[in-house]
Amino acid sequence: MYEHANPVLYSRFLPHPSEGKHLLTRRDFQIAALRCSAALLLSPLRLVGEADLSPTIAGLYRKAIVIDSLCCPLVDSAMPDPDLVRVIRDSGITAVNCTVSERDFEGTIRNIAWLQALVDKYPDTFTIIWHQPEIALTKSSNKVGILPGFQDTAFLEEKPERIAMFRDLGVRIMQLTYNKRSIFGDGCLEPGNAGLSPAGIAAIKKMNEIGVALDLSHSGYHTTAEAIVASSKPVLISHSGCAAVYAHPRNKPDEILKSLADRGGYFGVYLMPYLVASPTVPTRRHVLDHLLHAIEVCGADHVGIGSDGSIQAVTLTPAQKAAFDADIARRKQLGIGAPGEDRYPWVPDLNGPSYMEVIAEELSRRGQSSSVIEKVLGANFQRVLGDIWGTEGTPAASSLT
Repeated sequence: MYEHANPVLYSRFLPHPSEGKHLLTRRDFQIAALRCSAALLLSPLRLVGEADLSPTIAGLYRKAIVIDSLCCPLVDSAMPDPDLVRVIRDSGITAVNCTVSERDFEGTIRNIAWLQALVDKYPDTFTIIWHQPEIALTKSSNKVGILPGFQDTAFLEEKPERIAMFRDLGVRIMQLTYNKRSIFGDGCLEPGNAGLSPAGIAAIKKMNEIGVALDLSHSGYHTTAEAIVASSKPVLISHSGCAAVYAHPRNKPDEILKSLADRGGYFGVYLMPYLVASPTVPTRRHVLDHLLHAIEVCGADHVGIGSDGSIQAVTLTPAQKAAFDADIARRKQLGIGAPGEDRYPWVPDLNGPSYMEVIAEELSRRGQSSSVIEKVLGANFQRVLGDIWGTEGTPAASSLT
């Protein structure tokens, strides 16, 4: 239920415009905490249990394309120092779908500019991926590729030409709705659950025509079902969970998963509290329950990981906890809090730059083959982007050079 409001600060629940702009967001939460505790944000580089990784999985991970289908590399909007950049690069993650959308047009442009500034400052570590073949080049170059994406597209208004404009700026993954109603359709928290609008149908047609990946992670049931059918290309649910494992508005039912997979789509399991009922704090066990269910329903060719987190670990301080609790209380008072929105937005034993490697080991322990693990780690997302964008491109046109 959380949205990355810019490349490095993921804001809490993007409010519907009618809900006002006085809400405390996760941006406020992070900034207030950082002022109090900037030195504490870097936690130990290795996760609990990582030392137990088998040589087989360690070797597989080193060779694999590893893609987090919804992730911000950082948790602070300041330009990172070289030590933090090295931590992110050493994570072994090949690429991330990083949200750059803001609540307005101008803010979104600023975020795209910030992302380019990050690449300009650290060209040996970061690159913006424009074409699917560049993913493999990014892996061989030992870089972290960034796939700019949108989680909210209300600022596009009813102007499909803006989709093409942002594609030309490198944004080639776009979500139709966030949690509430947009001009394109209803989100997962919209009571009406009315499905696609005419503007949404037009947007899907435009995305299909020019090679923009359609993401339905936060869309409501009818919007999701209708968009899967309306799209002539495979679609993404980049970060969600399985409603059959735990029923929650952000989790998708099996019939959606089957429809998505039947049309070649991709489903990414997130590392969020909504994997399990409150007050239980989710663990890697809950993540694996959702992953294995998705593999069973969709097939091994259609499942991956979209953490909805960051590569950089977050360490909670008392100030951060107080700010987060105040945010939750205010959202409840305003009546826009989601079910289970009373826990911190990550899985504690997967909080750190080695989370993908640990998940790979857990999949192996649950009997998944090396080929399946490679697909889940990133090969499936790499494949679906090729199906949507095409597998041709000019790497020299991107920031790889």
